[in-house]
Amino acid sequence: MTQPAPARGVHHVAIGVRDLPAVEAFYRSVLRLPVQRRWSRADGGPGDRSVWLELGGGAFLALERAETPPAARPGGPAAEGYLMAVLAIARDQRAEWEAWLAATGVAIVRRTAYTLYVDDPEGNRVGLSHWPDAVETPPSS
Repeated sequence: MTQPAPARGVHHVAIGVRDLPAVEAFYRSVLRLPVQRRWSRADGGPGDRSVWLELGGGAFLALERAETPPAARPGGPAAEGYLMAVLAIARDQRAEWEAWLAATGVAIVRRTAYTLYVDDPEGNRVGLSHWPDAVETPPSS
């Protein structure tokens, strides 16, 4: 089996927050991070679901509205606070990464058109992302 190329660095870090507008204001005004992108709530409710703040070099800080109670994911981190680290991979190496993870016995717990998500041995979520280059057909799960 061919091993995929190593991850290319930090893609983004995600933090779950209770008060998204207040936390966004802190990072924008105190740390002076500009908004890269806003994501609407899936339920169409008021406010954003997520705000991405530019860190430079293509990396960003994702502030994610915590909509589930802390420790809602058994064996994983709380919904508030650190959510995950996401490493950068090339879009054309996604299939190699999927095969490698399967061969090493690591389950992919979630897939999007941009990112593969796995849990480390202690339940910490790790993403492998090729944002903004989507796969042609978004995978299920």
